[in-house]
Amino acid sequence: MNPYGLVKIADACPGVIVDMRYATDRNVFGIRLYDGDDAWLLAEAARKLAVASALALAAGRRLIVLDAYRPLSAQVRMWEAMPVPGFVAPATRGSNHNRGAAVDVTLAYAEGVEVPMPSGFDEFSERASQLYRGGDPAALANRDALRGYMEAAGFKAYDGEWWHFNDPDSVSRPLIDAPISFL
Repeated sequence: MNPYGLVKIADACPGVIVDMRYATDRNVFGIRLYDGDDAWLLAEAARKLAVASALALAAGRRLIVLDAYRPLSAQVRMWEAMPVPGFVAPATRGSNHNRGAAVDVTLAYAEGVEVPMPSGFDEFSERASQLYRGGDPAALANRDALRGYMEAAGFKAYDGEWWHFNDPDSVSRPLIDAPISFL
């Protein structure tokens, strides 16, 4: 653990695949937003993620972490590039990601290949909503299974994005702006 109370997900959550999309240009912004590619969460949120991972593993699936702790300076760049309320939090108030209290995840088959979901990660459309009922029934079932694992572990789903989950016990923690490479 570091001075911010963040722990490395790869160490705390066996079986989880880390694919930090904002550490690459494979994201909706098309640019690298982070200076490192490790995923970090507050210790309590990481414990919950380990529980969700165990539930997924028991069902023959794996969690893929797409985003976790995000420096506030990265949030500023995101908002400047795409000020879309409901999908990007304004930098003036920050995001639960900036606290280490939120994680973006998807599911994979046991061998690590992503399962179909109703939309792509960070797709700004109605298909991204937890409430969306159209499209492929198998993709909807995968989304609902992911939500089930995460909520059973203690996370709260964000209705606007099937991939985003908050740790309700950590959302009052302060915003952090430490570079990922510093952690």
